Amino acid sequence: MRRDTRIGITLGDADGIGPEVVLKALTRADLPAEAGFILYGHETVITAAERTSGLRLDRRRFPLHETSAVPSPDAPGRGPRAGSGAASFRWFEEAVRAAREGAIDALVTAPVSKAAWAMAGIPWRGHTEYLESLFPGAIMSFWSDRLKIALLSHHLPLYKALAAVTRAGLLRFLESLALAVAAVRPGGFEFLVAGLNPHAGEDGLLGREEIEEIGPAIEDARAAGIRVRGPFAPDVVFRSALGRPDVIAVALAHDQGLIAFKMVAFETGVNATLGLPFVRTSPDHGTAYDIAGRNEANPASMAEAIRLAAEWAGRLTASPA
Repeated sequence: MRRDTRIGITLGDADGIGPEVVLKALTRADLPAEAGFILYGHETVITAAERTSGLRLDRRRFPLHETSAVPSPDAPGRGPRAGSGAASFRWFEEAVRAAREGAIDALVTAPVSKAAWAMAGIPWRGHTEYLESLFPGAIMSFWSDRLKIALLSHHLPLYKALAAVTRAGLLRFLESLALAVAAVRPGGFEFLVAGLNPHAGEDGLLGREEIEEIGPAIEDARAAGIRVRGPFAPDVVFRSALGRPDVIAVALAHDQGLIAFKMVAFETGVNATLGLPFVRTSPDHGTAYDIAGRNEANPASMAEAIRLAAEWAGRLTASPA
């Protein structure tokens, strides 16, 4: 990590646990010491999180870039509201603008509510969809010490996710993934691709997607020099990637990958968007309205998101992706 690494952090949905886990993560002793930080949100939200947690944020070390977007009076735990959805999007939008302009090297985003964004008239389902609108081909991935996963598709209804499994689409994805992670780890990664059907189609008896789409895409990628194997039965591919730091499992739909990932890294996993000209990470959990405002939120995933952002800053930004 460079000594001048600048990390922006958004506060997320003010009614959820985002502000609380940001505050708790930023007051931990193991915070990256050499990084500089800028918060994107509103002072009233930080003050409410301080009341909830009993902690006090050092405003000199963690300055606030305050926007005009202010959520209505705090109501932690009451569920999604249009006001909080609009504010969380504006904070995120401002932070992305700063990253695109080079004012920050990495962006860490606290959880937002898809429902609150929809109530506020925001046309994107979440962070990744907005980033995809600016950087087509952006990839949703999940990282932990034990397991790493990249998703061919993410927030799509299942029937649309299935339709996205094509030879051309999977090849483009594998090419983008290989390019995006080239700077992350010396020596790169091997990709293990999951099949779509039970037993990866059982030689066509349980479906032909592996024969007609997935297998040919993998062969095309291998011919292009990408380290990739598969398709493997979906019920074993994640076990094959477990505990192997040089392997990324490729899931073909959101829950195919996230069920496995959250079984082994729910508390410490990190969501990372690949293929951007800057680093973007996030905790792998949601707004958790059920415990918001009760000082029960675990900051481990947010702390890992900050650590990974600091580690990657200056690496992914130097990648051709």
